[in-house]
Amino acid sequence: MILVGNAVLSDDIKEKFFVCDLHKCKGACCVEGDSGAPLMDEETLTIEEIYPKVKPYLSKEGIEAIEAKGTWGIDRDGDKVTTTIGENGACAFAFTDSKGILKCGIEQAYLAGETSFKKPISCHLYPIRVTQYEQYDALNYDRWEICDPACHLGNQLQVPIYKFLKDALIRKYGEDWYNELLQEIEG
Repeated sequence: MILVGNAVLSDDIKEKFFVCDLHKCKGACCVEGDSGAPLMDEETLTIEEIYPKVKPYLSKEGIEAIEAKGTWGIDRDGDKVTTTIGENGACAFAFTDSKGILKCGIEQAYLAGETSFKKPISCHLYPIRVTQYEQYDALNYDRWEICDPACHLGNQLQVPIYKFLKDALIRKYGEDWYNELLQEIEG
């Protein structure tokens, strides 16, 4: 275990290798799973606010789902999540690009300069999942077979999870925190 500030990180985050390989997985994490992407309270408000700017990047099915159910919902565990197409289907904010790869409509709006919100932090941090407790956050590596190509590529390139997710970790905890993490791991 690694302790940095109010975060406890599993050793896997420093020991396991990971680099997304979208050409192989096709963005399956946007459509697989039990519910939509986990959202923080403030993200639900942001997503509601930016939806008009994101809408042009979404699929017809995604727009229909959002307009019927809203931009977010509550999953069976009582957590706030992005809306899905169907009961446990694809994230309504996902769309398929010309190469057959699922992309995030929120992120596309961000890349086009339409919004300053990149995407939900849970998506940006994946494959790390954060569980928030009263006194600390627990950061754990979420192993999922659909990410086997990412593990293979990460091993090939020798990129540990904490380096692959540098930008996301800085976004969540700040640059000073990340530098402290580097000091803790690399000495």
